[in-house]
Amino acid sequence: MKQPARVKLAYLLAVLNAAIIGFSFLFTKKALDFSGPLDTLAYRFAASFLVMSVPVAFGWIKLNYRGKPLFKLLLLSAMYPLGFFTLQAFGLQHATSAEGGILYAFTPVVTLIVAALFLKEATTLLQKLSVFLSVFGVVFIFIMKGSSIDLANMTGILMLFLTCVAFAGYSVLARLLAKAFTPSEISCALMAAGFTVFLLTSLISHSADGTLNTLFTPLKSGTFTLAVLYLGVIASLITTLTSAYILSVIEASRMSVFSNLATIVSLAAGALFLGEQITWYHWAGSALIIAGVLGVNLFGRKQQVQAAAAGSTKD
Repeated sequence: MKQPARVKLAYLLAVLNAAIIGFSFLFTKKALDFSGPLDTLAYRFAASFLVMSVPVAFGWIKLNYRGKPLFKLLLLSAMYPLGFFTLQAFGLQHATSAEGGILYAFTPVVTLIVAALFLKEATTLLQKLSVFLSVFGVVFIFIMKGSSIDLANMTGILMLFLTCVAFAGYSVLARLLAKAFTPSEISCALMAAGFTVFLLTSLISHSADGTLNTLFTPLKSGTFTLAVLYLGVIASLITTLTSAYILSVIEASRMSVFSNLATIVSLAAGALFLGEQITWYHWAGSALIIAGVLGVNLFGRKQQVQAAAAGSTKD
């Protein structure tokens, strides 16, 4: 596939990922009606790992880890899914979901900084302003809804902020590892790590509480099973596969800003399926988010064209 076509596909997948993640909030709410956070994570990654194992077992997907930087791959899994979801689960025990939404919006800013430090990704002033515009759009929606950050919840706030750092680190390191591993190899390793660690954690927790016999109770609900399949197969496995491809094509700082589109999708899902009201500030904030995403990528494209033109002039 030629480079322009690969870039277009990367942008399409980035938008798709945002849509999937936006709907994942709805399915997470449904799953947590029947199970605790740790059990939900265990089932989520069990589903993703088992589905990924089928094409690998039949040889439809070839994996080759020999002679590759496995330590860096383990470090990647420590950031995401292990670090990200663990910090999120415990952070939300000490803070509100609104505070989580506000802080998660800052992920593109943290990614921009980390990518500049470790990948030497250069961004223009207009790109930086576009990132902040997108973040402001998310924060504006939450503030207008009456949400704010309560500094009394400092433990939870710190943990939720660290989820931004974990995801930023994942985006940067995944872009580096895309040169050594295929998207399938990265995804399989991450799903296996999530499945192993979260399952063991859930089993230990139930054993300590003497509730091991209730581990499979949530599976009696069709709603829970459907929610877990969506979270595991679509929101975890597919987004990890596509993210690995996206990061092999475009910069981490440009991909991360798409995450704020998930807020728009989440609002739409809430309106469609939960009857939540959409007001003028939802529309205004959504417009700011979209403008920021477009700005980061359009101004980045202009920068690449100018750099290419300058290079051809020197030649």
